[in-house]
Amino acid sequence: MKKIVAGKLIPEKLLQHMKEAYIVDQNFENTDFTQFPLEKGEYENCAFRNCNFEYAGLSAFSFTDCEFIGCNLSMAKLIKTAFREVIFKECKMFGLQFNDCNEFGLSFTFDGCSLNNSVFYQTSVKKTVFKNSRLIEVDFAECDLSNAVFSHCDLSGAVFDNTNLEKADLRTSVNYSIDPALNKLKKARFSLSEVYGLLYKLDIEIDRTN
Repeated sequence: MKKIVAGKLIPEKLLQHMKEAYIVDQNFENTDFTQFPLEKGEYENCAFRNCNFEYAGLSAFSFTDCEFIGCNLSMAKLIKTAFREVIFKECKMFGLQFNDCNEFGLSFTFDGCSLNNSVFYQTSVKKTVFKNSRLIEVDFAECDLSNAVFSHCDLSGAVFDNTNLEKADLRTSVNYSIDPALNKLKKARFSLSEVYGLLYKLDIEIDRTN
């Protein structure tokens, strides 16, 4: 379908794109976007504080240089969503499908977040920083995490299968199980106290008391 705009026939899909918002330097606080949906479009240098996005539709949105602080984004829809240089701090982010995101420029930092059961399958997120976060049963299979930093994170049940962890830093993180035969670990850094997480398949006993 087409509509006439300024004397010209414009395809319906293009018209919809033209209507999308472009929001810069705005702060959003204490807003329940499940009741009042965020306007679809591109957001740059914006901050979202204590907002609720649970199960919200964020597909095809674009966030650049934005911050999400104390927000609930659990189960939000992220099909072709763009996150570029985005910071998530103290956010609840259960069950997010980051593998559905727009791959171009995908980059973010997580600080004090809960990402339980989220999926990064086959994503390229080099140099990503996960700090003081719970990553329970997160799927990192076939993910490129080279040069990533896991600082004081709980990786209980996290899946590492054909994952690139070269030069990644896991020295202060705990409860991971990573099979060296199935993952790339060249120059990755681990703590001696958590070495069991690399040797668990060998069926040997390691005394953790010393």
